[in-house]
Amino acid sequence: MTELPLVLAMTGASGAGFAIRLLQCLRHAGIPVQLTYSDAALQVLRTELGLRIESCETEFRPELFGLDGAAPWWQRLSDSPPPDLGPQVQPEAPVEVYAVNDLSSPIASGSHLTRGMIICPCSGNTLSAVARAAASNLIHRAADVHLKERRPLVLVTRETPLSTPQLENMAAVSRFGATVLPASPGWYHGVRSIYDLIDFIVARILDQFRIPHQLTSRWGTLAKEE
Repeated sequence: MTELPLVLAMTGASGAGFAIRLLQCLRHAGIPVQLTYSDAALQVLRTELGLRIESCETEFRPELFGLDGAAPWWQRLSDSPPPDLGPQVQPEAPVEVYAVNDLSSPIASGSHLTRGMIICPCSGNTLSAVARAAASNLIHRAADVHLKERRPLVLVTRETPLSTPQLENMAAVSRFGATVLPASPGWYHGVRSIYDLIDFIVARILDQFRIPHQLTSRWGTLAKEE
């Protein structure tokens, strides 16, 4: 049986490292990804990770995302690479890329089956659009599709402090069936590097879709591991 794809959308909030690490983990897990990103997301990827991706790119090339080893995405974050993800159990699944204004793409329709959708990071503007069903681009439309089809939708918000309208938008999308998963990492798992913080959030995202991983220790196992 063919694995259903997972939609991943990147928007202009800070936290590009979460998105790229998540993309790396999904590919490693053999999960097909259907990817789209806003122009603002490209600015954040360039500013935070030094990744230069043109807005017109519609073909996935790992080197553009720093995932081929030649131009690692993590160089702006640390002197060392992130922890290894372990043995490759499944072959890397394909990544399809759709332009943010291409409303004729498959993910704009409820007739296209998916495993769910993640918006990581999710900007306040995108959160507001999802809360109001204001589909002005493919990211907004795809999110609206996942809500109406009752499929998993995870919004990885990253903003602080939060305004009252943002809090109300979070409450609204939660009522509509989405999961609000703020990029607020825990510290109980023995934080020693920035990767421990990144992987904590990525692990929580993968858990939402029951995707196996070994990114972090789970509560209740820490004492046994010490």
